[in-house]
Order: sequence, then C-alpha cells, then structure tokens
Amino acid sequence: MASDAFEEIVADFEFLEDWEDRYRYVIDRGKAMEPLDDALKVPATKVEGCASQVWLHPHVENGVFSFYGDSDAMIVRGLIAVLRALYNGTPVDQVPKIDAEGELARLALHDHLSSQRSNGLRAMVERIRQVGAEAA
Repeated sequence: MASDAFEEIVADFEFLEDWEDRYRYVIDRGKAMEPLDDALKVPATKVEGCASQVWLHPHVENGVFSFYGDSDAMIVRGLIAVLRALYNGTPVDQVPKIDAEGELARLALHDHLSSQRSNGLRAMVERIRQVGAEAA
C-alpha cells in the first residue's frame, strides 16, 4: 500500500476532475518543495534520460529512505514531489518493491505527459529503485 502522503495525492486527483487542474496541482506541489542546494547538483545526482535537468539526492537514515530533488522544469519538480510522497519514509529494503508504475497509473499521469516526460519519470523511478537496492 502507498504512503498516506501519496494516498492524499490520489484523493486530490479524484477530486480534481479536469486534467488542467491536476497539472496545476502537480506544479504547485513542486513549487512547495525546498530547492535542492546547488552543491548537490552534480553529475553523481543527475538523472540521465530526462528531457530537462533533474537531480535526485537520496538519504538513508536508520534504515529509512528519503530523497530530495530538483529540476529546471516546473512540471518535473512536481513529478519529483509526487515521487517523494510515494517513496519518502519507506524502509530502504522496501524501496525496490514499490510498484511505482502501478501506483502512478492511479493518477493517469502517463495519459497526459509527453513521451519524453514519461521516459524521464521512468528514469527517476529507476534511479530511486537502484539507490534503494544498493542501500538495502
């Protein structure tokens, strides 16, 4: 089951019937995130395969996974916020087991994102899974 934070997003999406409202909602979630410190925007944290610039900085403390992220594109910052709601606070050994594709399908994001954005979202999920698997 997804985290309470992600379930809140799912509920909000169900309330917002119009995709334009959902799109703004995702962007607003990204705007609400703290920006990633420029010192962490390095090649090691950069996600390849994204149309825009994307950085993910993972953190594992006491066996619990979380990450910070940033992008130069507002919608991608919002997608990072959605992924943070899905993954942050998860026991690190559970990170690779989360069915991100299935959970994100509940939001119908792939139906409304360009193929480049969808590919970028998959690349971010893959990076998160990789870090989780290495840290477990």
